[in-house]
Amino acid sequence: MTRPLHRDPDAPVGARVRDLLGRMTLREKVGQVNQRLYGWDAYERLPAGPDGRTPSGGHRLTDAFRAEVAAHDGMGALYGLQRADPWSGVGFADGITAADGARVADEVQRYVVENTRLGVPVLFVEEVPHGHQALDGTVLPVNLAVGATWDPDLYEAAAEAAGAELRARGGHVALVSALDLVRDPRWGRAEECFGEDPYLAARFTGALVRGMRRADAAVVLKHFAGQGATVGGRNSAATELGPRELHEIHLAAARAGVRAGAAGVMAAYNELDGLPCVADRSLLTGLLRERWGYEGIVMADGGAVDRLVRLTGDPVAAGAMALAAGCDLSLWDAAYSRLAEAVTRGLVPEAVLDAAVARVLALKFRLGLFEQPYASGRPVHETPLPVRDLSERIARACVVLLAHDGHTLPLPPATRRIAVLGPCADSVPHQIGDYTAPQRPGTGVTVLAGLRAAAPEGVEVTHAAGCALTGDDSSGLAEAVALAAGAQVAVLVLGGSSARDGATAFDDNGAARVGSATPGGMTCGEGVDLAELTLPVGQLRLIEAVAATGTPVVVVLVQGRPHALPDLSGTAGAVLSAWYPGPWGGRAVADVLLGRAEPQGRLPVSVPRSAAHLPVFYNGKDHGYRGYVDQPASARHPFGHGLSYTTVVYGAPRLSRTSVSVGAPDLTCTVAVTNTGDRPVTETVQLYVRRLSGGSSWPRTRELRGFTRVPLRPGESAEAVFAVDADTLASVTRDLGQAVEPGELLLETGPSSDRTTGAPLTVVP
Repeated sequence: MTRPLHRDPDAPVGARVRDLLGRMTLREKVGQVNQRLYGWDAYERLPAGPDGRTPSGGHRLTDAFRAEVAAHDGMGALYGLQRADPWSGVGFADGITAADGARVADEVQRYVVENTRLGVPVLFVEEVPHGHQALDGTVLPVNLAVGATWDPDLYEAAAEAAGAELRARGGHVALVSALDLVRDPRWGRAEECFGEDPYLAARFTGALVRGMRRADAAVVLKHFAGQGATVGGRNSAATELGPRELHEIHLAAARAGVRAGAAGVMAAYNELDGLPCVADRSLLTGLLRERWGYEGIVMADGGAVDRLVRLTGDPVAAGAMALAAGCDLSLWDAAYSRLAEAVTRGLVPEAVLDAAVARVLALKFRLGLFEQPYASGRPVHETPLPVRDLSERIARACVVLLAHDGHTLPLPPATRRIAVLGPCADSVPHQIGDYTAPQRPGTGVTVLAGLRAAAPEGVEVTHAAGCALTGDDSSGLAEAVALAAGAQVAVLVLGGSSARDGATAFDDNGAARVGSATPGGMTCGEGVDLAELTLPVGQLRLIEAVAATGTPVVVVLVQGRPHALPDLSGTAGAVLSAWYPGPWGGRAVADVLLGRAEPQGRLPVSVPRSAAHLPVFYNGKDHGYRGYVDQPASARHPFGHGLSYTTVVYGAPRLSRTSVSVGAPDLTCTVAVTNTGDRPVTETVQLYVRRLSGGSSWPRTRELRGFTRVPLRPGESAEAVFAVDADTLASVTRDLGQAVEPGELLLETGPSSDRTTGAPLTVVP
């Protein structure tokens, strides 16, 4: 019998897709664009046997799973087979551990392949926001911490290792937040962003995709587009973005991901000019496919298609609306299961459905699922470093020294008594962020444990929480003050938490549900948006009371968003931000405090003085805004800021050419940097472009267009050299394309967005 063309691994993917598509019924086609079942409902764990042990083959497939496969004689994708967290209700008692992951995935895959007419494999789609969100999945620091490293190469290696871990357990597609920007830090999902700047986010998005692809893991990038600009920082709210703002700020990371080879993008919940992204044909087809030439898939965010019923009044029409816009794959929606009815009613042509099915099938062919559908037969992808080691390296590199009096840190060798205080000092859950699976007991190192382990022999490290994470309860204050008074330094570990627990209530898409109280103790995370960005009253009282003892104070902020900070210059000798540094972040923080590691992090976001003066991002339009009457309009700490334990002097930037044409804009920008202190440093040299005149739209204050990390020994000088080309100098044109436009520019270099020196450049027609 002749082998069908789609079963020939040597045939071109396009030909294989056309052959298979031509063999499919309408019912089977609809099955390929559906991802309706929660993965954790596809299996159940068998009860332990009489001897107390789970028997061999400890998981079985459910009737609900079999019914879903039978509904369309196939399954396009299965979301979250190995997801574990309070929303899914999956934990170690009933979930899939690393030891079982590949086997259970293979059982699910084998059922689909062997019990459907065409045997089309199913895509396993998993959350990988900062490591695989599965039991025993290795947790990375959150994206905001990654952005603070300003080290895309390090993140690329971590993405490769995380992708290898995903594939080893049977997963195929990683859902990763990468496209959202922190334009309003009140938004609870700020921790999922690389920062506030489009160029920085684009660099990390490209690194993410390249790393995952090396591990043969497909990436779907979230969220397309503009979700980080919702009104009031409220989750899933409206956006008020003009086309230019969308293109200048919110599409750069998506362009980078598309160029790097992302397998897909996820259509966001938000609407643009009144139309939800999942139904926006101009966005998903006109821009993404026709203008950018993108051939990957578009996946809906969870339940986003069903929300369209409010516009259409009919779930069948809602599905047709999203499909016609360019959405290929649903997520938990009922509307897409009725697409056959939409076709027969004439609401959408079958050719449109065929195009969506073709993109889903093409991804399956590219992943090799028809040749090797099972994880057990795949060779293990070897990575240069284990993902756990890379997690700790990111944690160490993300620590930002925000303020320093010049002598408090690193802690002097003569220090013999350290008081470690605050609600985040001894909690691994407070370090690991949202979208995290339950951790095994003993996993991770808190700041308290890290200091106790790393402090020299004879150093006493005491501890008291001092206050709760939220609220104004001061019942623990006296104990903390007493410990601080008897110590030589007090390390206050403050901030927030995105840790979900059994007390957290959830919306139907997994977002934490906000009520009259903080959900489950969360102060950040999906659904946990804040109106006020200051630290809670109890934490502020703790700072004030401990500082009043006269003991030197170091503040360490463990947080998923930049909290608005008071002026701590006369209160704390040093202030650091560690973001959510992951399970082993406590060891990384301890190394920085003790001088075993240098603070390398730089701010990927601006730190506000208060919520009242938002927005505070550095790259607003250059209209010469003045400050408010009651407070400055500038950030407490600006984008790109970060101190070190030494001093670095910058020379003036030097250009290889002072005039270029729009057709040949290549030149170099060079700046000398010198370590004038007595400790080593890795200096992050930043390149900004500032338009003084010309161009087709009003310019921004300045725009990051390059950065490089330069290691310097004490007394050493080096030159940072930036290649300046069309990508560096391009701006968004009137037709929303990108081009180099004539005008007068400044190329600025410096250690942060507010400390730059410029060199003039003329761009002529």
